[in-house]
Order: sequence, then structure tokens, then C-alpha cells
Amino acid sequence: MRAVGRRVGTLLPLLALCAAGAALAGEAMEFTSTQKAHWAWKKPAPAAPPRVRNKAWLLNPVDAFILARLEATGLQPAPPATREQLIRRLSFDLTGLPPTPEEIDGFLADRAPGAYERLVDRLLASPAYGERWARHWLDLARYADTNGYEHDEVRPDAWRYRDYVVRSLNSDKPYDRFIEEQLAGDELYPDEPDARIATGFNLLGPDMTDAADQVARRHVTLNDMTDTTSLVFLGLTTGCARCHNHKYEPIPQADYYRLQAFFAGAQFRRDVPVATAAEQEAHARATAAYAADYAALQGKVDEVAGAVREALRRERIARLPEDVRTAFALAPDARTADQQNLVERHERAVEPKPEEVRAKLPPESHARYEAARLSVLALEKRKPRPLPVAMGLSEAAAPPKTFILGRGELSNREEEVAPGFPVILVGGKAAPAAGGRRGTLARWIASRDNPLTARVMVNRVWQHHFGRGIVPSPSDFGLRGESPTHPELLDWLAAGFAGISSFKFQVSGSGGGQPQARDLKPWSLKDLHRLILTSNAYKQSSRVSPVTLARDPENALFSRMNRVRLEGEVIRDATLAVGGRLNRKAGGAGVFPPIPEEARPSVAAWPVSADVADHTRRSLYIFVRRNLHFPTLEAFDAPDTNLSCARRELSTAAPQALTLMNAPEMQENARRVAGRVLSEAPAVEGEQIVRAYRLVLGRRPTGEEARLGAEFLAKQAALLAARPAGSLNAPEPRPAGMQPALAAAWSDYCLALLNLNEFVYVD
Repeated sequence: MRAVGRRVGTLLPLLALCAAGAALAGEAMEFTSTQKAHWAWKKPAPAAPPRVRNKAWLLNPVDAFILARLEATGLQPAPPATREQLIRRLSFDLTGLPPTPEEIDGFLADRAPGAYERLVDRLLASPAYGERWARHWLDLARYADTNGYEHDEVRPDAWRYRDYVVRSLNSDKPYDRFIEEQLAGDELYPDEPDARIATGFNLLGPDMTDAADQVARRHVTLNDMTDTTSLVFLGLTTGCARCHNHKYEPIPQADYYRLQAFFAGAQFRRDVPVATAAEQEAHARATAAYAADYAALQGKVDEVAGAVREALRRERIARLPEDVRTAFALAPDARTADQQNLVERHERAVEPKPEEVRAKLPPESHARYEAARLSVLALEKRKPRPLPVAMGLSEAAAPPKTFILGRGELSNREEEVAPGFPVILVGGKAAPAAGGRRGTLARWIASRDNPLTARVMVNRVWQHHFGRGIVPSPSDFGLRGESPTHPELLDWLAAGFAGISSFKFQVSGSGGGQPQARDLKPWSLKDLHRLILTSNAYKQSSRVSPVTLARDPENALFSRMNRVRLEGEVIRDATLAVGGRLNRKAGGAGVFPPIPEEARPSVAAWPVSADVADHTRRSLYIFVRRNLHFPTLEAFDAPDTNLSCARRELSTAAPQALTLMNAPEMQENARRVAGRVLSEAPAVEGEQIVRAYRLVLGRRPTGEEARLGAEFLAKQAALLAARPAGSLNAPEPRPAGMQPALAAAWSDYCLALLNLNEFVYVD
């Protein structure tokens, strides 16, 4: 980690420059004592974990904060989850994929000390961890591969940002660095391609490229950047101050435009170079070799037809207007910009086609001409690809002025403002930037002295593990947001995460030994996961007693684990995984699995990937079109990519059941699951049903479930026996020697298991 002293040294001079800016905010808006005293404006001050009566329940300090509230209410924690439930819960939480039966067996058999901690470490080390948690971050970042609006144009390089997030999470990039790269990577780390890619965060919102007023288009993007930065990193709804002083929060309108002024000099680019030094060097060598080969081959063409080609060009240039003829007559380096534009505009018209050149050549030269020309064409197919570029920002040499806009209207300029932080967060002083504007903002947000940043991120991680945040409004920590249910726990976690305080927690021991105590690394998301996941609070079951249900009906005290419905992406990935079809290839441009014809307005809108292997990639890699969501994901509450989404809405609707039962992909997955069951389990009474349960649900069936399964298979096989064999849902691979009707019954049985609530919920 970089030294804290360098951070303070960077921020103090900026704060010292801000006295002049404070008066404007004070004149524009008076803060009440209640507004000033709000808990979220104060730096986290960690208190010692509280004392509890049931000390035996404590695995780490997180438990003390949870148990103290339960004991004060006269409640007890829920019983512990079973080991089968824990590995399934952990696998979905950390990787978004179900555990295999073999992984479950390995965990159940590992009775050595630290088995659970080793499981947590193994899942955090999986490449699937970054893919799982990237999905949460991309929801916040309003990620999509298109611009939206009427034409919904494709953003061919947007996926580089998605892959950057996956890489950053898998490498456990410190969260403060993660923030800095996204807001100002081009300023702070200009030599690092990933840092330049990261600035694409600012441009991920919708964009009307064909807007009649391009100045207004830029202003809309600046508003989106300001709003999203505040929501995602600070948990503040500053967007309400765009048109007037915030009605509920201590955020004057001047604060909104001071924040926006940090972005005022940003240039919005779709061509940010992101090649590494090695890639640039290799490309230069390949380009030089190509140019030499091209010149040699083109020279052979010119030997045969150069004179004819030039004569035809001169004839056509002579028929052009005088100003165009003049431009063509000049050497390229002698042309003005307008003359160069004229040449480029008419170049295709004056260049003769190959058949026109050939017609002017003597017959004995035709064969030589065609051979030389085809050699050039063959070489052009091997031309080195352009170096990679990405969406992102660069900074203008002279940033434009920023003004408060009356009613938020671009034409209604009022006072000029300098870049500055919200006055309520910096003691009533707005801080103008010295040097790089976005770099100043990024380092202030990523500072451990910022009262919001660590709290907001800790709360987001807690929310995804428990189904509910300590602050239930994850992107609103203001006065209108919901209060934390466990403020001391939130501050204790935030202080440790930001390095304000240090404490030890248990991690897996080496070589299967006892768990060991280790200091929490500042800004380490993986360490934050470990701390939360190794608590007894997380290991609770979802079972609830009548007394607890009566006193804690909303589970605000975390008296039990919340049962959580999986997101659409995870449901789809899980069905592919249990069917043995999931393609684990990582990264690259978005893919287009097939969708029903009636859901696809045109082939251009959804060009199905030619490579069939791409049809079963993880859902993270499905192309995200703003105006056409992948149907399965849309049915299961995919977020609106036009806005930052901190918490997905969960609905229960008929299309979900119809998707799970009838979607062609689900039918295919059921056949694949059936094929696995019949090929992997011995044809012994009950064993194949056990295998089906373990593949789909991660547990063994009860005696009653096994009996009902056998009964269903017999009845369904009898029902299907009357149908033609060619019309049946045969498992894949097809079982040898089994009656077609019984084999098809197995496909239907596995489809039924995939439709159980237990499959789409995590207990």
C-alpha cells in the first residue's frame, strides 16, 4: 500500500486553497443542526466489539456486534446451516456457480481444522470469483455494449472495461486504486493500459450520438458522470441538486456543479490506446515487415500496369473542379486541411478498377498483372490488426469554465464555480483542484479520510452476502436514506477496510493446519470477504423460530440467513453447469446466444454467434444491448442499464415459470442433465435419482423425495410410451439399451428438478 502520508500531503494543500469557495455555499444554502450532525458525514470511529453473554458463539468480532443486538432483544441466533448448505451458499456467493458433487464430497470429508476457511480461500482464488463480482459492479456502472436511444449503436470496445473489472477483482486490486483508475487512470497512471481502460466507467451511460445539439449531448454525459460517481462511490444522490439546492440533503446546487467541474476538461474518446509496450513493439515490427512486403509486391503490379493506372487517374482528375484538381496536384505535405479533405473525398472516384486497368493492357500482360494483383490481395488479408483501443477519457489542455445552471438549463448560466468537494463533507470548505482535476477528485474519494467511501463499499459487500445491507439503501447514505441497523458494526468494518484501524481475523492454515490469525489488509476486498464469511453470523441457517419471526420479522437484526433468489445470469449459468455444457472461456467481445425469433426484431440487432461454443458462455459475456435484453435475463429482473443499479428488484411473475419450463435452452439443459445422470450413476435402484438431486440441488434426496421420483418416472414413461419415439425428449448422450419412453421421462424429471424453488434460491 502507498504511504498514508503521501495521501495527506496531497489533500491538505488542496483543502487550504478552498476558503474562498465556502462563502458561496453558505450564501446559497444554510444547513440545519440535524443536517450537520448526520452520522454519515463523520469519519468512521470504530468502537471495541461489544461484550456478549454467549461468548462460545463468537468466531470473529463481526459476531459480537450481531449477537449483542440479538441478546438485547431477547433473541438467539438461528441454528447453523448444514455443511452442504454452506458450500452451496459460498459457491454461489463467490463464484456464481453451483458446487459439483465431488466438491461437496471433498468438503464433507475434510474434518481437519480450517476446512471451512480453506474452502473460502479456494473459492476466492477461482477465476470465477472475478466474473461473479464483476456482475455486481457492472450493475452499478450501468454497463452496456450499445449506446441506447433509437439507433442503439454498438460500442465495439466497451467489453474491455468489463474484462478490466474481472481482472481487477481477481487480482484483489486495492479498492482505493480501483477508484483512482476509474475516475482518473489517464492522469494518475498514464503508462498503464488498464488504468486508461478503467476511465471507460465514466462513459458507460446511454449516449445519443446523433443529437442535433452536440453541446447539449456533452452536457447530458457530464450530468451522468457526476450523478453516477456520487451514487457509486459516495452513496449520495447529488443529482437532485442539478436544478436547485437539494430539497432534503445538505447539498447546495453549487456543490453539484463544483463536482461536475472536476470532469469539465475531460475529452470523451472511443480510441484510447491501450496496447502494452510489448504489444506496441511487436505491432511496429509486424507493420514494418508488412510494409516492406507490400511495397515489393505492389512494385510488381506497377511494373506491369503502373503507367496505365496513372494515365486513367489523370484523365479522371482532369474532369474534376479546379479546386479539386489543384489539391491533387500538390504533394501531400503541401496541402491544407481543406485540400486534404477534398483529396480524400474524391480518391475513390478517381481510382480505376482492376478490370478497367486490365482492359487497357496488352493481352500478353494480363496473366502477369492478375498474378501480381492477387499476390497483393493475399498479403492484405495478413495485414497486422490495429492496436487495441478502448472507450475512456483524456484531459484537455485548458478545461472550460463551469457555471451553476439555473433550473439545470444549459442556456441559463449563473455564477462560475471552481472544482470542489461537497461542503458538508469537508467542514464547510470547497476545495478547488490544483493540477489534475479528476486526479484530485479520485484521491479525495479514495482517501481513508473520506467518511463515505469505505462505508459504502463495505455495505455493498455485506448486502450481497446477506441479501440486505446494514444500510438498506445502498446508494443513499444521506438524510433520506435508511439508517444503519448496526452502525457500530458498519463503522468497525469500514475502519478496518480503509486502514483507519487494524485487527486480526482467522484465515486457513497452511498444510491443513489450524486457522491462523492475520491482519486485515487495507482496501482488500478479498480480506473483507474472508472476514464476513468466516463469521458465525454468515453460517446461520435460514430457519426461524416463531419468537424470532415475531420480534424480527424483516430480519433487520440478522437473526438468521436470508433466503435469496438467484439472479437471471446465475440461474442460466447454473443450468448450463449442471448439464455439463458451460463454456468457461473468459473475456473478449460479447457473444450472441440464440434467442426466439419472435423476440428478435432483426438479424442485425442480434446476430447469433457463428461459433456454437459461444452459445454456452457465462452470462457475463452475453452482449448487453440496451434496447434488447436477452430474454431469460429480462424475465428474471435484469436491471435497466441506463441507470446505476445498487440492488436488483426481485419479482415473482408468470414469465419466470414459463421460461424455466419452456425455454428451448432449458429443455436442452434438462436433456443434458438427464444424460449426465444416466451415464454417471449406476443403474441401481435409487442411485440415479440420488445423482440427479446431487447435481441439481447439491444434496441427497429424502426417502419421500426418492419414492416420489421413482413414481414420477414410472408414470411419465407409461404416458410417453404411446408417442412416436422421434417426438420424445431424448437425453444427451442417449442411454444405450433404455426404453425411449423411460429415457425421455428422465429428461422431464430433470426439467422438474430445475424448476424447483430450491434450485433458483440459495438457502
